[in-house]
Amino acid sequence: MGIERAVEHVKRSRHLIVFTGAGVSAESGIPTFRGPDGLWRRYRVEDLATPEAFLRNPKLVWEWYAWRLKLVKNAEPNEAHRAIALLEKLGLVKAVITQNVDGLHQRAGSKRVIELHGNISRVKCVECGYKGELDELPKEIPPRCPICGGLLRPDVVWFGEPLPSDKLAEAYREAREADAVLVVGTSGVVEPAGSIPLIVLERGGVLINVNPEPNRYDPVATVNVRMTAVQFFRDLIRALKAPSP
Repeated sequence: MGIERAVEHVKRSRHLIVFTGAGVSAESGIPTFRGPDGLWRRYRVEDLATPEAFLRNPKLVWEWYAWRLKLVKNAEPNEAHRAIALLEKLGLVKAVITQNVDGLHQRAGSKRVIELHGNISRVKCVECGYKGELDELPKEIPPRCPICGGLLRPDVVWFGEPLPSDKLAEAYREAREADAVLVVGTSGVVEPAGSIPLIVLERGGVLINVNPEPNRYDPVATVNVRMTAVQFFRDLIRALKAPSP
């Protein structure tokens, strides 16, 4: 079975990294973007998640992000998030590279988290560059910068924007050093993030692909495991005889 092969590769790895997508947080009640109940089925991406959309209608964009932010604030890390943090604490996982913007890995206890697409709980000013944290939902929609009064926007990467160069470089370094990558809960179609796990393969490492549905990694993965994130990590922790997260 795929899970048994995955466990053996995890045990043998010396530099294991985890690459996560929306499927990891789906079991915390946060909708995925491309699944059957994905957010994009309710909205057109061009209306909500591009710089042009924000310039055109910042209030609409912020109403949507306020709704998403409320979901995130009310969500709790699930068993998969906690298991990844436990594996890091045990020295098995060296870094988590995530496409998620919900911060649940950090709340579960993961220390080394590389956020490729930003974080929905952070904001930045489009005028002066101020950056801050949103400890609660914005009282004003759209929110304004406390320094210059300019518009604040979510500190996330929108379609058509480049990834933060420092985070991307850090992710590439981890992928080049890794001998195994656990890819969990992602379709892998968003670039350039989706190509990062392939670097591990190209350098002779192992790619363990955990997803309940087929994705782009199926044809090349060392092991394909058809499970949800929580199912997989529950079985993995049990097989490693590690304490429950």
